[in-house]
Amino acid sequence: MVQTPETPLSSRGALQAERLARRLADEGIGHILASDLVRAAMTAEHLEAATGAPVDYDPLLQERNFGDIRGTAYADLDVDIFAPDYAPPGGEDWAAFHARVVRAWARIREAAAETRGHLAVVTHGLVCFSLVQNHFTLPPGEAVPMRFGNTALTLVDAAPPWTVRRLNCTAHLEGGDASDDVSSGL
Repeated sequence: MVQTPETPLSSRGALQAERLARRLADEGIGHILASDLVRAAMTAEHLEAATGAPVDYDPLLQERNFGDIRGTAYADLDVDIFAPDYAPPGGEDWAAFHARVVRAWARIREAAAETRGHLAVVTHGLVCFSLVQNHFTLPPGEAVPMRFGNTALTLVDAAPPWTVRRLNCTAHLEGGDASDDVSSGL
């Protein structure tokens, strides 16, 4: 189903958020910037409880607005809502969405510069896709994922050229030891 803004985390999603929070609990998170959509806000609350870092909510980090088709089952759609030329009625076309993510990226950089410690950003899959595709530098051999996992962790250097150090990592969901997942300990 195309999610609505008020869709909360499922019980599985809450467990995933808790696992992410445990993974980041001792990693020096100084601030959390999050989408104000309910499911992202709920994830940010888990991070806040685990890290003690304050949360600011920003609508620029919301998922792409699919307008009038929100709440519709994917099986009931007769269009590919992810097609490059699709403009949902009452929603954002890709150009408007990417323009909003450009503004969100400026806000993220501003918040990171003002944060003592690491900045955690809680947002949605298409926002992650847009950021990685248009603003980050991927390591050689890495490709922009077509889908980002729920509570996936992406680590980005704090200075240009904004190199991705870990992309779309969900080791904390697999029950494995995520501590050796990346050189920074995240």
